[in-house]
Amino acid sequence: MPSEAKKRVEELRELIRVYDYKYYVLAEPLISDYEYDMLVKELEQIEISQPELITSDSPTQRVGKDLTKEFKSVTHKVPMLSLANSYSEKELFDFDRRVREGLPADEEIEFVVEYKIDGASVSINYIDGSLITAATRGDGFTGEEITANVKTIKSVPLRFKKNKSILYKLNNIEVRGEIFMMVEDFKKLNEQREKKGEKLFANPRNSAAGTLKMQDPRAVALRPLSIFAYVLISTEEDFNTQHENLQILKELGFTVNPETKLCKNINEVLEYCRVLEEKRRSLLYEVDGVVVKVNSIRQQKILGNIAKSPRWAIAFKFKAKQAFTKLNGITWSVGRTGAVTPVAELEPVLLAGSTISRATLHNIDEIRRKDIRKDDTVIIEKGGDVIPKVVAVVLEKRDENSLPTQPPSNCPVCGASLFQPENEVAYYCENTECPAQEKGRLEHFASRGAMDIEGLGEALVDLLVDKGFLKSYADIYDLKNKREDLIQIERLGEKSVNNLLTAIEASKSQPFAKVLFALGIRYVGSGAAKKLAEH
Repeated sequence: MPSEAKKRVEELRELIRVYDYKYYVLAEPLISDYEYDMLVKELEQIEISQPELITSDSPTQRVGKDLTKEFKSVTHKVPMLSLANSYSEKELFDFDRRVREGLPADEEIEFVVEYKIDGASVSINYIDGSLITAATRGDGFTGEEITANVKTIKSVPLRFKKNKSILYKLNNIEVRGEIFMMVEDFKKLNEQREKKGEKLFANPRNSAAGTLKMQDPRAVALRPLSIFAYVLISTEEDFNTQHENLQILKELGFTVNPETKLCKNINEVLEYCRVLEEKRRSLLYEVDGVVVKVNSIRQQKILGNIAKSPRWAIAFKFKAKQAFTKLNGITWSVGRTGAVTPVAELEPVLLAGSTISRATLHNIDEIRRKDIRKDDTVIIEKGGDVIPKVVAVVLEKRDENSLPTQPPSNCPVCGASLFQPENEVAYYCENTECPAQEKGRLEHFASRGAMDIEGLGEALVDLLVDKGFLKSYADIYDLKNKREDLIQIERLGEKSVNNLLTAIEASKSQPFAKVLFALGIRYVGSGAAKKLAEH
């Protein structure tokens, strides 16, 4: 009997994997929902009666019952680098020229063109064909483990499809992909949240990223997430091309974006980019451009990387979506360096899936160049489909009595005098103890990529500074001596305070490069901090 049960369990698992692949990856259902549910139910019943037969890659183990109390840090074996951006065809030609200059003169160069999916990048590790761990991209070098949540996504194989490929037997494989939410699913999710009086997600990307950081995998399982895999990494197997890599991913059971194409030269790339930009309007998911990669893996290795991005790939961004709205006023914000930045306060308008009520104006020179004034009708766009900005004024609609915008003469937060350094366009608050600067420095210090203190975000920093608990970096590490006082603060409570103090204590183990970056020294970004820490 036990051997018969084991055999039946293996049969059921393989059947369910095939049906999952057909339904969630190929969108070709082979059986009815009822028949599928009956197979799953039979498998569950056998595993309940004989728990020794349960394996981590069984379809019944997709949704865990345990809450994730903390998302552990994971160091990526191969950094998940970001991509350099291009916004014009000329920049694509420049990319092609740089690639050619970096390779022997007689070499042919092919490119693979893929949609740039607007989602959350993840790394998924498989050992002997079974999913073991999954992590967020994080800062590219260190992410957070989200295994339990990724396992709930039906288009993510818990075990590779069986095939004759040697890859099925490889010990350790990493698959990288973009997790996203379909536009219609995103709209339905927001409708449900609105009915419950919950805060709405700004766009599908935010909803996908937010879902992956939920503590309860059962709640994640109720959210309709999908994945497009874009690369397979193995230290045991050399691939010849990116195109071959994508084909193997498909053979192993992953969804690969169907609009991917192999192009023989940069002219074919440009032509296909135009096709993809036109197709964009009819897609069921959000994209914000295309990714162009050198196809040959050997050539990729020759070209190598710079600090944050590969030399062999580039993102070609589509033209940003635009909208018209009224500029109700201009406010001035003060950052951690003391820079005073103008912000457009807008009549709320829907743009690229989110409601925009504020946009950056960069600096006073930009305002003067575009002649932006209060009560103007303006054109806004999301630069790279992410950050909203004012790009132009509709002069025909301007009130004849409107006046040019003038910068403030004093800091809008502390009232101190402003100064403008030589050869800079920004104005700065001269008071280094300005509350806005203090808050900005503390927020940066605690942020992800710096000391990464979970829970110490903008709202809590503002609250603790206003109540006198925080003024300097050292004050953060003295909060443990003020635990009882913190618990008395409205909106906190014992559990929140304990979690915060635990996160603060954990931050003491951050590497020196992150500490250096956290200090917010001007001109010392994360890359420079890493190099300085190595010397």
